[in-house]
Amino acid sequence: MDSERKLVRVVIVDDDQLVRMALRLIINGEADMTVVAEATDGDAAIDAVEEHRPDVVLMDMRMPGRDGLSATRELLGRPAPPRVLMLTTFDSDDLVLGALRSGALGFVLKDTPPPRIVDAVRTVAGGNPVLSPEATARVIAAATGPQSSGSDARTASREEARKRLAALTERELDTARAIADGLGNPEIAGRLHISVATVKARTSSLFAKLAVQNRVQIALVVRDAAE
Repeated sequence: MDSERKLVRVVIVDDDQLVRMALRLIINGEADMTVVAEATDGDAAIDAVEEHRPDVVLMDMRMPGRDGLSATRELLGRPAPPRVLMLTTFDSDDLVLGALRSGALGFVLKDTPPPRIVDAVRTVAGGNPVLSPEATARVIAAATGPQSSGSDARTASREEARKRLAALTERELDTARAIADGLGNPEIAGRLHISVATVKARTSSLFAKLAVQNRVQIALVVRDAAE
């Protein structure tokens, strides 16, 4: 019984049957995780989560009918939501950006090697983000690219981000900027000449003050404010 409770329960959401089959084989091949349901679009994903209460949802971004972004927003707005790990190709940066702002904990490419997929599921199940520095840089670039710099929405986003950063202390702001540069806790500690424990404490404070759920969202606020 106790071992069953420790299993990471996963729902796979993708309109491609072959993708779902491959992911099911990968995940069910691990002793500490199991696929409890599959869904082919966002509406079916919400129903599956409601019925099975998984720990992690592997969510495709683009599907016929309700897309993964819309479904993610609804799921993460509900009480006790699952962790969401987006499935994507790098031709959908804007959608990934929206998902991260909505609270998804990260994303993996569909052609990611199986060991990295299961590692990503474990990481997200533990409440930690899954984003490489390269991936983070690309997603942030999508938010701050020249195509959006002159829009009304971009202006509003910039002003909102600056207002949120204004609530930080100077030390918290330094930490937020280091996170936006893609540094890990040891690197931030070295740059700011503080302990890793202090970095963790400041990061927790940033989560609360900026009303964000992960480090990527902190980085996006900093980059939005700088535009």
